[in-house]
Amino acid sequence: MDDGQARERLVLGAHWGFVAFFAGIAGYHLVTLVMSFVMSGRFGGYDPLELRDVGPLLILAFLPTLVLGLGPAVGSRVWGQGLRTDFGLKPTWRDVRIGLACGAAALAAGYLLNLLLLAVYGTDSDDRTFSDVSPGPPITELSGTTDGDTVWLVLAAVIVVLAAPVTEELLFRGTLWNAMGFHRLPSWVILLVTALVFAQLHGEAARTIALFGQGIAIGLARYLSGRVSAAVIAHAANNLPPAVLLFAAR
Repeated sequence: MDDGQARERLVLGAHWGFVAFFAGIAGYHLVTLVMSFVMSGRFGGYDPLELRDVGPLLILAFLPTLVLGLGPAVGSRVWGQGLRTDFGLKPTWRDVRIGLACGAAALAAGYLLNLLLLAVYGTDSDDRTFSDVSPGPPITELSGTTDGDTVWLVLAAVIVVLAAPVTEELLFRGTLWNAMGFHRLPSWVILLVTALVFAQLHGEAARTIALFGQGIAIGLARYLSGRVSAAVIAHAANNLPPAVLLFAAR
């Protein structure tokens, strides 16, 4: 990269990825705040719990996650060279192989770490943080809110397997990874930091350790391939079994 390219990629003295990352985080929390206000029933006396079909609310619950990708997308268009060039979003067969392998590793890591927490703390603990730990993520609990409407479950599964991995990976293993790499942080530090932020943002205290392990496994796809598309595939593979369980849990 020459000096002109370097200057073009700097915003407020830092890589533009930091601005895009924090913009995505800000959008996530802003949408969450607005949704919480509306869902509280204080907006014009509207009570969303009175809806006969809660399927739309199920899809709406994913909106903050989908907003995460706006910062990276806009930042790449304004300051970068486009999503395909900046992040390598067009997968290759090598990306697929690495992504599937790392996705399987992420599933194994999450399952084993959750089992370890259960073995250490048990299910009868007075601490709700650890008594609620289960080997799998809580997404399967969503299937009970749709009154058997398969359409909403299919839409939720598509978001979980396809949309959420894209937006989250653009944020964590895309803009944040690129920004830290631009400022010459060691790759192992970037791997750990992105995994930690990934785990924290999910806001599931009982599964933070498992999510951190899964974040490392998914991050390895980016580390080994140098491309976000491999991480997206790993993330999608990690999310696929829980999405399938949405239908099994009906």
